Amino acid sequence: MAIPNELQSILMQNGGMITTAQANEVGISNERMRLFVKSGDLERVTFGVYVLPDEFADKMYIFQLRRPKIIYSHETALFLHDLTDRDPINYTVTVPTGYNATKLKEDGFSVFTIKRELHEIGVTKLTTMFGNSVIAYGLERTICDCLRSRNQLDIAIVTDAIKRYALRKDKNLNTLMQMAEMFRVAKPLRSYMEVLL
Repeated sequence: MAIPNELQSILMQNGGMITTAQANEVGISNERMRLFVKSGDLERVTFGVYVLPDEFADKMYIFQLRRPKIIYSHETALFLHDLTDRDPINYTVTVPTGYNATKLKEDGFSVFTIKRELHEIGVTKLTTMFGNSVIAYGLERTICDCLRSRNQLDIAIVTDAIKRYALRKDKNLNTLMQMAEMFRVAKPLRSYMEVLL
């Protein structure tokens, strides 16, 4: 069963991946998507997300498509920012207070919650190693989050991340200090920075 050009175009733009919603937008029904899976032209990787059979699934991107409220944070954001060499075993995300994180935890995520008004502060788009764009916290917010949660994280990872941040050309110390005040981690941040700068 040949995949129509409209679908081929979306698959090419998304690195061999497509969602049911994207298919529906170009007039491809859910039943037809099921038939593509049955014929072996597509593989269903999770509910509502399909890939070409020869593509390696970008799980970080897939989870973001399925759960648009999640923001990659802490160790996962450190990895995306190249502030750590450690591949995240489990993805770490932050969700707003009141978000039902039961399914995320069942899927192996480390989940942090924060007040709704602070949830989207410092958000940026970063690229996964497969070239897909995901929503994560920016450099400064990530450093502050790691300091806020330092008792729950490996202190060696946090220390190394702050060292790497201090060496970066794209760092913004003013933004970092403002965020540190907002997230109440200015004191521990100063302790680290006095040693590093």
